[in-house]
Amino acid sequence: MEPIVNKVEQSGIISLDLESYFTKETIKVFDLKDHLFMGLILKEKDFRTALLSIDWSEFKDAHVAITCSADAIIPMWANMLVAVYLTPVAKSVHFGSEASLREQLLLDAMNSINPSDYTDQRVVVKGCGEDPVPASAYVKITSLLRPYAKSIMYGEPCSTVPLYKKK
Repeated sequence: MEPIVNKVEQSGIISLDLESYFTKETIKVFDLKDHLFMGLILKEKDFRTALLSIDWSEFKDAHVAITCSADAIIPMWANMLVAVYLTPVAKSVHFGSEASLREQLLLDAMNSINPSDYTDQRVVVKGCGEDPVPASAYVKITSLLRPYAKSIMYGEPCSTVPLYKKK
């Protein structure tokens, strides 16, 4: 009986899993809706008073997304005022949804990738996983690797979609 040969392993293909770049750190959302009059109107005096009563330590060392889930007109200064309170305690402060914050943190983490490590390598960018990876991350990794990699593929090493091959 012949031994089982792992042809994928022998192929020299490097599998790159973008999911591994998702932050493991705490992400929290500060929703302005919770501090609006009747959930719709921002009254400056009431808003400022509400912010003074918040225990900001709950955001300590977290990445925080400032958002408003209500369909309300929020003056820009209100977001800025929340950032004034969050900045001393949070690890980072962003404007937008939790999903947009996760995406930004992923793209920032991908800056640690040294594309020259993939010089003349055959790279497959993993396509499926537990957490959905945003399209922006796939575009970024392609742009990073294109000048260096011998080839770029999408999918799994055993079943790939070829994207680029150096001539």
